[in-house]
Amino acid sequence: MSGIPGSEIFNSRPIDLDVLRASVPANLKLHTVSQDVIDGVDPLTYEVIRHRLWSITDEMGDTLKRMSGSIVVTEANDFDFAICDELGQEVQIGLYNTFLSASLDLAVYWTLQNRAENPGINDGDMFLCNDPWVGGGLHQNDATVFAPYFFDGQLFGWSSAVAHELDVGGVAPGSWTPRAQDIFWESLPTPPIKVVRDGVIQRDVEEVWTRRSRMPQLVALDLRAKVGANMTARSRLRELLETYGADTVKAVMKRIMNDAETRLRSKLRSLPDGTWYATGYQEHSGMGDRGIYKIELALTKTDDHLTFDFRGTSEQTGMINCPYSGVRAGIMSTLLPVLAGDIPWAAGGLMRCFDIIVDEGSMINASFPAAVGKGPVGPAWAVGNLVNECFAKMLDSRPAMRESVQSVCGGTFDMVALAGVNDQQIPFVSLVMDTMAGGYGAGVTRDGQDTGGMFVIPMGRAPDAEMTELTSPVLLLWRREETDSGGPGMQRGGMSGSVCLIPHGTPEPMSAVFSGSGKATAMNTGLAGGYPGNTQLDIVVRGSDVRAAFAAGRIPQEVTDLGGVQDVIGAEVETSIGLDDAVFVHWQSGGGYGDPILRKAKAVADDVTEARVSKQAAHDLYGVVFTNDGEVDDTATHLRRETIRRDRLARAEVAGETRPLDPAALIPGGDGSLDINVTMSGSSVACRHCGETLGAAGADYLARLPRDEAAPAAAGPHIWADSATYIDELVVFRQIFCPGCATALLSQVVPADHPLPHDAPDMEVASA
Repeated sequence: MSGIPGSEIFNSRPIDLDVLRASVPANLKLHTVSQDVIDGVDPLTYEVIRHRLWSITDEMGDTLKRMSGSIVVTEANDFDFAICDELGQEVQIGLYNTFLSASLDLAVYWTLQNRAENPGINDGDMFLCNDPWVGGGLHQNDATVFAPYFFDGQLFGWSSAVAHELDVGGVAPGSWTPRAQDIFWESLPTPPIKVVRDGVIQRDVEEVWTRRSRMPQLVALDLRAKVGANMTARSRLRELLETYGADTVKAVMKRIMNDAETRLRSKLRSLPDGTWYATGYQEHSGMGDRGIYKIELALTKTDDHLTFDFRGTSEQTGMINCPYSGVRAGIMSTLLPVLAGDIPWAAGGLMRCFDIIVDEGSMINASFPAAVGKGPVGPAWAVGNLVNECFAKMLDSRPAMRESVQSVCGGTFDMVALAGVNDQQIPFVSLVMDTMAGGYGAGVTRDGQDTGGMFVIPMGRAPDAEMTELTSPVLLLWRREETDSGGPGMQRGGMSGSVCLIPHGTPEPMSAVFSGSGKATAMNTGLAGGYPGNTQLDIVVRGSDVRAAFAAGRIPQEVTDLGGVQDVIGAEVETSIGLDDAVFVHWQSGGGYGDPILRKAKAVADDVTEARVSKQAAHDLYGVVFTNDGEVDDTATHLRRETIRRDRLARAEVAGETRPLDPAALIPGGDGSLDINVTMSGSSVACRHCGETLGAAGADYLARLPRDEAAPAAAGPHIWADSATYIDELVVFRQIFCPGCATALLSQVVPADHPLPHDAPDMEVASA
């Protein structure tokens, strides 16, 4: 289906706030203040009120979390909240799932445009929405309750609370199915509907909402938790306004956004103008598909403004799509920690600093009725990865900004949903939330944090194993960090982990949905020659011997100990889990930074001692050799690394001039001299490791350097060796080297037809 007449009314788009303000009916009086009032707030009052607003949002989060009964909220922190001004601009957002908060304003904009006259927006109202085309969430499982706040008869502002719901209907438990061809296979999207009138939950609306779910009591409890969060905001805002006055508080709210905008623009002006490029992929558009689909980004920075241009992205297809709210969330989830880590997260101000160009009907701006259930953890997440990659290239060109550079974190979310009944015949739906413990990407001077979490959910966490077993009829055999999973590099990417579980306390097989890209191609990209992190791996061991092992007094420690038949699961699969089956889930880590052979041998030795890196990977990828006593053999290590360099140039397809490798020409390491691959010298780019001139600044010189393409296994044991398991397209491990010293400048696991880079691994600028 290409579109349904009349559905365009529900599409969120960039909006002119002056036009929005003028369109509000005269009987809905909006509270605002002049610029003179904003400028007149003294610094002490400003800081006191700013921190009070911050504490109000924190209290909203505490209320939601304490009232919810969902493990997704109480354990994994997959929720967020915001306080907005009278038009919906976000003044303060929570630090939980910033993906969710990045679209809360869109729902308010839409409501002002489409609900102000009928049914009206009144004091004591709250609206419920799970329509990702409207906003407030990124797919139908993201249900938002948002409330207007009136003071002295004027609409002063809005509060919002959003959380992921485990099940809101659809053909599959969890409201997510790889079989989806359009939205009608998934949960019904509900545009803003008045669920609270005059402070009272409307029973008819509540029952329409909960009736669709396989877990209505849990959805009803979450509804009350969100209503409670908004009631908390209402109470605390009234106290604040009665203390300081509406004009003063509003002036602070406006200034918070203005200050965030000013500070971000100042930071952008200190960076070079230019355009940076990145290309990413989504595997499998649905169950049975073996295709791979492209997302393109060209990030242009001009003075104090950013333009994100996604033209060239694949058209919407299958169930791997997101509407406009998703691409916007992908940008914001990366911009906040990378560019605004030292700026208040007033999204209403920060979003003034960029615009988005994206084709209607593409997989990241899908038209109704496209299937969008996978939106946040599929294409929107991939957008964030590409934005991070481009930001890193931009920031790497300025020494003062390089502390913010970070390789891609945790590539994507490995979504595994289980459903069935427990031993009391009570239905359950659960997500394997252990995958929240993704590995963080490496920085210029630091390793990525092992199982540090998710970039898009700053306060996300993996649940306690005991809580998982309490709320779902499963038994965990192990949950652990996985050796060799972190992207190899001069700075190593943070390790990811794995979990293995079996059905326990259920009388019948369970339903399961597996959904996660990055199984054939790496989504957790490395930077500056750093290798990508591990590819994702999900296995169902059919007919395992686990119970026999228990009877014999053994607890299996590896997948190979489980017996049975290994069923390697594709990117989008719906299946069943038998009572004797075991489920193994290995999620993604962080990418590395810099060539692995530049890592200090002592650091590699420590990694081996602490089981972060195997001895084999230390030898093959890092070039570190150990004595029989387990100590680093410095002489053998030096020779091994020199051999790696020579072998690289011997294998490489050479597109330009090279000179014989001269190890004596290498610049000694230490104290940051090997912390970046290229440096600017006039209008040319040179290798910082040997001084070799690589090409003209701003030119696509990487395409003319020595290049090697090998099988994916050459990237290390953490990469799935046979991409044909998943997709038909050929996948390669591509590296580009300095022609003088054979230092890796770029390392990727990508389709063979992946475009050669337009830019250097850390910059493309016209001048220095």
